Amino acid sequence: MRVCRTTYAVNPSPTALTIGNFDGVHRGHQAMLARLRERARPLGLQACVLTFEPHPLELFSPQTAPTRLTSLREKLELLAAHGVECVQVCRFNRDYASRSPQDFIEQHLLAGLRMRWLLIGDDFRFGARRAGDFALLQEASRKHGFGLEAMPTVAQDGVRVSSSAVRAALAAGRLAEAEALLGRPYSISGRVVHGDKLGRQIGYPTANVQLRHNRPPLSGIFAVRTFDAQGRSYDGAASLGLRPTVDDSGLAKLEVHLFDFAGNLYGQHLRIDFLHKIRDEEKFADLDALKARIARDCEIAKELLAAKERA
Repeated sequence: MRVCRTTYAVNPSPTALTIGNFDGVHRGHQAMLARLRERARPLGLQACVLTFEPHPLELFSPQTAPTRLTSLREKLELLAAHGVECVQVCRFNRDYASRSPQDFIEQHLLAGLRMRWLLIGDDFRFGARRAGDFALLQEASRKHGFGLEAMPTVAQDGVRVSSSAVRAALAAGRLAEAEALLGRPYSISGRVVHGDKLGRQIGYPTANVQLRHNRPPLSGIFAVRTFDAQGRSYDGAASLGLRPTVDDSGLAKLEVHLFDFAGNLYGQHLRIDFLHKIRDEEKFADLDALKARIARDCEIAKELLAAKERA
C-alpha cells in the first residue's frame, strides 16, 4: 500500500476515493472500503483513502476531542488489510481547515488525488466552517464529471456502527459489544519498552507496551491474547491505566503479563487483543495485597481464555 504524507502531491494514478478519519476501521468503515474496492476495479482506478492527522477535533477542541481507537500506524495497517491501495495522510492544521469547499474539491481531490469516483459517508461535511455537503458534491460531480455515491448507515444488532459507539462500549467494559462493532477484538499495538521492573520484583514480569496516546479508550485489568511480529500468540493478563497503587504520574501505562513465557521482548512490536475485562483498577494498601490480587487476576484470566477456546 502506498502512503503519501504530502498534502499537495499529485497521485500517479487516477483514483476511486473515500474520505474520513477511519478511527478504529470498524464494520461501517469496512463496508465503505468494500464498496470502494468494488467500484474501483471495473473502472480501472486505484482504491484510495484520504484521512487526517491529527483528528480535526484535536486541533479545534483538544479538551473534548474523542479518545483515539487506533494510532496512525494501526489505522494504516488495518486499511492495508482491507485492500486499500493508497492512503494520503493529510496534515490537518488551521491553514488546511480554512480552505473553501470548492478549493478542496478542485485542487486537492481532482488535481492532486486525480479523483474520478468518490464515496462518502451520509454525514460527511468538509471545507471551511464545514460548509461543504453532499449537495455541493453533486453539483461538482455534474460540473467536473466524477462519479459520486453516499454510503448509508451500517447497523449491527440494531446499533449504528460508529467510532463513538465503539468508544462507549470499551469505556463501559463491554468488550463483546465492541468486538461485534469492530468485527474483531479491540487491540492496541506498540513497542516493548523498559519500565520500572516492579512486576519482575513481585513475581509477575510484564511487557511494558508503549502507548501513542495518553487517553486510551478503556482501562482496567483484562484477559488478553498477545501477538508478536512473527504471529506467535501468548495468553496473558494486562493492566491498562494509571497504576494507582505504585504510580502518581497520571500517565496511562499498558503492562502485559504473559503466561508460560520466558524470553526478552524489549524492542519488539506486539499487538494485544483485549478479550475480557476482569475488573476496574484499584488502589491497594501495600505490595503484598497487590501481588495477591494479581495472582487472582491471572487465574481468572486463564479461566476466561480457556472458556473462549471451548466456545
